[in-house]
Amino acid sequence: MTYIVNDQCIKCKYMDCVEVCPVDCFYEGANMLVINPDECIDCGVCEPECPVEAILPDTEDNTEKWVEQNAKYSEIWPNITLKGESPKDADDFKGQDGKFEKYFSEAPGEG
Repeated sequence: MTYIVNDQCIKCKYMDCVEVCPVDCFYEGANMLVINPDECIDCGVCEPECPVEAILPDTEDNTEKWVEQNAKYSEIWPNITLKGESPKDADDFKGQDGKFEKYFSEAPGEG
């Protein structure tokens, strides 16, 4: 099992999860984070830290797409080990549906 980040992170990117990760397996895109599934130790400490419930175990229903997305972008985007600033308008995007189709960016974050 591993944990994944889904589209609820897009445009929110609160980063509370980054601070608690004992193995630094988060990677930063321009508007979301992903978890490297090969580095995740399945400890689960990140899941309750996410205020938008964007982090789930890969055993949940409909996470296959997100396992692939997390694996792909964790190889491209820079590793992030410290909590950065969340977007100022993050709360405006909290809970929106269809964020991947509307807002996803393949661009890397600042890392």
